[in-house]
Amino acid sequence: MSTMIPPRSPQQDGAARLHIESFEVGPLACNCSIIADLDAKQAIVVDPGGNLPLIRDRLHALGVRVASIIHTHTHIDHVGATAGLQRETGARACIHEKDRFLYDMLPVQAAMLGIAMPEKTEMEGSLNDGHVLRAGALEVAVLHTPGHTPGSVSFLVNGPDRSHVFTGDTLFNGGIGRTDLWGGDFNLIKSSIRERLLTLPDDAVVVCGHGPDTTIGDEKRHNPFIRSFGL
Repeated sequence: MSTMIPPRSPQQDGAARLHIESFEVGPLACNCSIIADLDAKQAIVVDPGGNLPLIRDRLHALGVRVASIIHTHTHIDHVGATAGLQRETGARACIHEKDRFLYDMLPVQAAMLGIAMPEKTEMEGSLNDGHVLRAGALEVAVLHTPGHTPGSVSFLVNGPDRSHVFTGDTLFNGGIGRTDLWGGDFNLIKSSIRERLLTLPDDAVVVCGHGPDTTIGDEKRHNPFIRSFGL
């Protein structure tokens, strides 16, 4: 069973127009995030890995409609509630095309982890590098950050006061993603971190795929993996 915790304190910028919150879902405590334009009442959901009722409750509390459901990658713990959320909201669900093979392998992933096979749905392979998703005035830019998986992406949101980057399992607070699963590549994840993430402002908030938030600056200074390979 997943740990059901209240959402972490939401970030609200620009007179509360931009709202960002994250909370743990699913059997491996994936961080699901809601990014919303509260004025337009529209939202984008990142990595709905499980616990559909919790995601539904948070969306209803905010009074927002889901424009898109997006995924940092297609490991099973990041897509477990996607089909149900798409069915209830009618929103499109999107991945990077290079991760489609992993979505097709959900039965293998479920068997390896000993967890229930989630319902599958149609996924758009539209999360190409540089693509921008919109919901109201909200803009979410796609950064292709392969290495953990071939189609791993990060999502960048530039608020009026600070940026947020949703790194999935590429960069963690004090760690980096594993590269020993299907399609993982250690050299690629190093390049993704060095060239796509560490070039962001030091005060950019990093919303990781699991565990607590951090900042780009803190990871430059303290992440032992980054320090060990000279990034």
